[in-house]
Amino acid sequence: MENLFQLGDHEDFFSRRCIWVNGPVIVGAGPSGLATAACLREQGVPFVVLERADCIASLWQKRTYDRLKLHLPKQFCQLPKLPFPEDFPEYPTKRQFIDYLESYAKHFEIKPKFNECVQSARYDETSGLWRVKTVSSIRTEVEYICRWLVVATGENAECVTPDIQGLTDFGGQVMHACEYKSGEKFKGKKVLVVGCGNSGMEVSLDLCNHNASPAMVVRSAVHVLPREICGKSTFELAVLMMKWLPLWVVDKLMLIMAWFVLGNTESYGLKRPSMGPLKLKNSMGKTPVLDIGALEKIRSGDIQVVPGIKRFSCGQVELVNGQKLDIDSVVLATGYRSNVPSWLQESEFFSKNGFPKAPFPHGWRGKAGLYAVGFTKRGLSGASSDAMRIAEDIGNVWKQETKQKKKTTRACHRRCISQL
Repeated sequence: MENLFQLGDHEDFFSRRCIWVNGPVIVGAGPSGLATAACLREQGVPFVVLERADCIASLWQKRTYDRLKLHLPKQFCQLPKLPFPEDFPEYPTKRQFIDYLESYAKHFEIKPKFNECVQSARYDETSGLWRVKTVSSIRTEVEYICRWLVVATGENAECVTPDIQGLTDFGGQVMHACEYKSGEKFKGKKVLVVGCGNSGMEVSLDLCNHNASPAMVVRSAVHVLPREICGKSTFELAVLMMKWLPLWVVDKLMLIMAWFVLGNTESYGLKRPSMGPLKLKNSMGKTPVLDIGALEKIRSGDIQVVPGIKRFSCGQVELVNGQKLDIDSVVLATGYRSNVPSWLQESEFFSKNGFPKAPFPHGWRGKAGLYAVGFTKRGLSGASSDAMRIAEDIGNVWKQETKQKKKTTRACHRRCISQL
């Protein structure tokens, strides 16, 4: 049954329908959502994946720069049940990772419903079911009704754009790092890169490689570590040491090794935090920068390190130390945030910042069939761990109630009539 109704004062009308989902609804078709769907498939549990974009892994496909590679070795980034192809390099490229995700979805027969933007999701106490409302690109409104809801929109759903005094008066090109693809069109330009995380460092390096003149804003302390030490992944070394040594000792050893490889980074304007890199990551979720060549450009002066911004003016930026720089463009490498509070009507499990309140490894399961995957601040390995736990948890209930043996099933749902 199709209903039409008027929204506010607008003349647009929506066709409306209600769909019962015989299994969980997964919101998000990025790596986290795909991993959860694959694990559910292995458990024999049907599901529906909702994705607001027109493709899987839209962050990777549409909001990353061309030179991007995985920062960690591939064995720490593969999703459950299907490893990377053996011929992939240690650090797969952006295109290789996207190819892997597409083959992953095909292998597990994951077919998301694209262009379905979730407007709201709430738990109906009366029925004991979740009601998930979406609007499609053709202005069709659908309400999905399900017993389980898996939030897989991740930590990087929305870009963060800071409100900096005078930025609107700057006059030159301003873009977020999610819009940056290559430094090719910035050749000969003076570019201010705001942010010194992995994205800020790599964008600055890419600009250098395309003969631009980047200045990178470093407002706070940052840990810079070599990507590899003696030919071994720094992350892999840390994981190995953590099996035998306490975290604080591993932090000390990591900093000593980093000093031998990189030297004193503070002499280049990159002051280290007082808290060690692993402890900082675990407690604050702040990832250390893994250097792949930017530090050498900083040493040579090709990348200028500057302090925080006071204000922008026409074609110029004034820094907190009073220095003024003439610049042509600005790239905001200022990160991303969760968008969960904008659509999930729930306050017990998720906090106001859009992350589960319970610390890792307990932030994957809430009450009333609510789950979260990809919010561990531990990258793809954390998402994979969440996905397997969630699928097992739902699978146990599914098998008990349906008395089905573990087998592969196809996602199924049926249409029902509802007055929304």
